[in-house]
This record gives sequence, C-alpha cells and structure tokens, in this order.
Amino acid sequence: MKKTAAFLSLGCKVNSYETEAMREMFEKAGYETVDFKEIADVYVVNTCTVTNIADRKSRQMLHQAKKRNPEAIIAAVGCYVQASEEALLEDSAVDIVVGNNKKSDIVLMVERYQGDLKKEELIADIASEQEYEELNVSETSDKTRAFIKIQDGCNRFCSYCIIPYVRGRARSRGGEDILREIKELVQKGYQEFVLTGIHISSYGLDLMSEEDKNQSKMPLADLITKVSFIEGVERIRLGSLEPGIITRDFVEVIASVKQFCPHFHLSLQSGCDTVLKKMNRHYTAQEFYEITLLLKEHFENPAFTTDVIVGFPGETAEEFEETKKFVQKVGFSGIHVFKYSKRAGTKAAQMTDQIPEDIKNQRSSELISIADRMSEEYKSLFMGKIEKILIEEEIMIESNLYQIGHNERYIKLAVQSDTVSTNHIVTVKVICKLTDEIMLCEIID
Repeated sequence: MKKTAAFLSLGCKVNSYETEAMREMFEKAGYETVDFKEIADVYVVNTCTVTNIADRKSRQMLHQAKKRNPEAIIAAVGCYVQASEEALLEDSAVDIVVGNNKKSDIVLMVERYQGDLKKEELIADIASEQEYEELNVSETSDKTRAFIKIQDGCNRFCSYCIIPYVRGRARSRGGEDILREIKELVQKGYQEFVLTGIHISSYGLDLMSEEDKNQSKMPLADLITKVSFIEGVERIRLGSLEPGIITRDFVEVIASVKQFCPHFHLSLQSGCDTVLKKMNRHYTAQEFYEITLLLKEHFENPAFTTDVIVGFPGETAEEFEETKKFVQKVGFSGIHVFKYSKRAGTKAAQMTDQIPEDIKNQRSSELISIADRMSEEYKSLFMGKIEKILIEEEIMIESNLYQIGHNERYIKLAVQSDTVSTNHIVTVKVICKLTDEIMLCEIID
C-alpha cells in the first residue's frame, strides 16, 4: 500500500505555489496525496508568520495534524519555521522543520527521518542566501488559473514587516524556467496566468548586467511580453506591485500586451505621508495618486485594489482621516483592511506609541464600510457592458445553477447556460446584481 501525504498551505499565494510543488515531489516519490483532514502518514504544513495570528494558526494546524494521527510524521516548513526555529525544535508535535529556500529537500528529510526517527532540521541563514530555489509545478488545484512564482525575498524592510527577515533578499527565477513552466501548463489547458512572488516589482533586478542597468531595461515588463508570445496564453495578471515600478515606459509596454488584465493590486498601506514615512514606504500619497492617473491614461476603468493598515503606531485621528479621504479620491475597487499587529523583530514593534485595540477596531470598521461602498460603485460601472468571463466553477445560488468566473478586471460574473463549461471564455452582457459579490450576465451570441 502506498504511503500517504497531506498538505496545508497558510498565508500567501507564494506559499500555495510552493505547496503544490512539494505535493508533486511527494507524488513522484511514490506517495498518494490525501486531504489534510484525512488520516495520512505524512503531514506537511507550509506555515505563515506575517502576523501573530498567523503564528498561532501555524502552531494549531501542526498540533491538529499530530492529534489526527499520532504516528504520522509532521513537517513544519516555511516562514514560521524561519522565524521561530527554537520553539519548533522543542515542540514534541513536530518531527521535521524545514526553512525557506530548502523546501526542495522536503522528501529527502522525510525519508531520513523514517530511517532513524530523530528530529530533523534544515534551516538556512536566509539573509545570506543568494540563489533562487528552483521549484516547479505541472498542475494546480485551480484548474483554470495558474499562479507562477517568479521571485522570492524582499529588500524593502518596511518597519512593520517581518517578511524580509524570513524570506531573505530578493532573488529572481530564471526567465527560461518560467516560460517553460507556463508552456507546459498551457498544454494542460490553463489559459490564465498570475505572475506572483514576495516582491515581484524587484523581479530580474538581481540578474541584470551593468549594460542592462545602463540601458534602463525593465525585466518584469520584458517577462510579461515574452509570456504573451506563448500560444494559448489568454490572460496575464500580476500579483501585488510596489508603486515605484509604475513608470510611463513600464505602462506603455504592458498596455501593448493584449492579454494583460488591467487589475492592479498596488500596495498603499496608508494615505498619510507622515505614516508612510514611519512605515519606511518609499513614496508619497501624491506620487501614488499620480500613478493611478497614469494607468487610467492607458487602460479603460482599470481596477485598483490595495492593502491598508489602520492603527499603525502613532497614527492620529487626523492622519487616519487623511487615509479615508485619500482612498476615496483614488476610488479603489477593493481594499484589504488590516489592523496593525505588533510583530516581534520589526522596528514598529519597538515604537512606544502603540494604538489601543478599540481604536484600531473602530478605524477598521470605518474603512471597511468605505471600501464596501467603493466596491459597489466600481462594479456598477460595468452594468450593461460587454465583458469576457473565464468560467471557473459551477455553484448553486438559491436553488439555481450558475457558471461563475471573472472578467479581466477581476469582477466576479455569472451566467446560466447549458452550453458553457469550466475553463471556457465567453462573451457576456452584464444585466444586474445577483449577490453582493456577483453580477449576473447574459451570453452574447
């Protein structure tokens, strides 16, 4: 009987990609993969440490796996491992700890543990890692959209963020390997590709020659163009972008790529310059706003989504009001609102003017309310418009079956039809609101 392995990914899309790659490594080694809620011989938890809550969730999932099968091998991998090595080495529920940039060795670590039953660890000095760890996927759990990891690490060191300390410096994946993987996924039917990483705005900068730098080459824009040349690629999306990469030259290149989807997740964090400076963000609110105007010059109704932290140490009521006014000025289609979470090991955690939880809760509620209203306003722009949906799934809503997908700007749309199926792109007309999240369409012949 085959040995079984179960996997759980916590946190970001980069973790999801790496978990898919590890799953494939186990399958190639002869393991059968099962759901994480089932009994398995090996459990692999790809952990997250972006907040204290993420730390707690990582610990809970590791202990939950051990409780489910006390005889199983429990492997903790990833960011929480990198941040809390000593705690995990002392945790009796965990048998193997594998840090970042060492996930490609996970099967070897499990086999070694099976041989001597001694706790195994493989944790790099992540700050000194220079090479991108090669991981590959040939399919994903999402059968229509594939996330493609193109880089790892970050050099920014925002004052609230632990990620550069656990992911290391920015390291880029070779372009040929990226293109090869996308070509293989196209052959399996994938049509939409999301280029993702820890800090994709820095993609390729570490691989540039002095001549490339002198010629002001744009590695990310160049990669997008090369991906667009692959036959069968119908849509190209980007993960989170830093505002600084959005130059006129960059925008002109991506606007010329017909498969590029004008949905931009631009990291804001605050709409107040004073707070941005304390966060060690390298732009002003006005510079951010001018970037959105530049994108509107080249794309019709581009979707802008963002992250905003409320209750950052020292944030005054007046500074929060600046953020509220600024997000409405931009007109985001979606905002991920985060209450500031004190993170040990970051500069912000040492700041003395921490904001009380009740104030953070109030500010979060206010900003979420504004975000919800802006989202409705943005979706209303598509009423009566002709759009294209990539059908992703079928779901029941009030006893009716709908085919659901997204348009290029990541608005969720639905149709009712016996003639369309998953992974097909259909042309539709938006006719009305179906739910708070979904708009109903009719198919255009």
